[in-house]
Amino acid sequence: MDVSRHRLLRLVEITSWMLGLAGLLSWGGFQVVTAARTRGDLQRFEALRSAAHDAGTPDQSLWSPERVSAWRVALGDPAPMPLAVLRIPKIHLEVPVLAGTSDRTLDRAVGHIEDTALPGTDGNSGIAGHRDGFFRGLKDISPGDALEIATLEGTDVYRVERTWVVDPEDVSVLDQTSTRTVTLVTCYPFYYVGSAPRRFIVRAVLTGVTSTSSPRSKEGVVSPVRLAAHRSGLASSP
Repeated sequence: MDVSRHRLLRLVEITSWMLGLAGLLSWGGFQVVTAARTRGDLQRFEALRSAAHDAGTPDQSLWSPERVSAWRVALGDPAPMPLAVLRIPKIHLEVPVLAGTSDRTLDRAVGHIEDTALPGTDGNSGIAGHRDGFFRGLKDISPGDALEIATLEGTDVYRVERTWVVDPEDVSVLDQTSTRTVTLVTCYPFYYVGSAPRRFIVRAVLTGVTSTSSPRSKEGVVSPVRLAAHRSGLASSP
């Protein structure tokens, strides 16, 4: 009995040591992976912030004098961290995408429309901009043109599918989609004097992803609802 008990205790001891060693190795591996991911996230954070900062003074040759003045004033505010950087090579546009669509936000950059998918996630991501500022160049956009959305996760490449004009009350353009989509919204006509009566829409669909880490899931997708105009940014005059 003593021998059997000794063997059992010895087996339990060895098993405990093995389990402990396995747990230690697992914990160590987890810490290494976590540290590597943290470094990668920080590097991408800095890259995104640098990309937004390096955009510098935008091409304002098409801007209204009032919009140029508002942009300069907005630069006096603390610089928020962008959600993404929007690039449209055809119109030489590179601009940070900030959270929200307040006047101050759209004076400084372009804004992510609340309750739409976050940039770089599945679904329909709405982005608004002023027609006499950053988004005036959209007047020259055509189906087939390329645009890019750079986030902490990497760079998504999109192709413009169509452009059209809607009334401010038609917020169906922001309804969720089954695929990764970007919808750009600005006021229309582009050179209208006063508060523009309609909205110009650009719809772009994903063609490729240049990812620096695991693609983001549908965490940025909201429930498919028809957004109220005052929340979507369509009712304002970008």
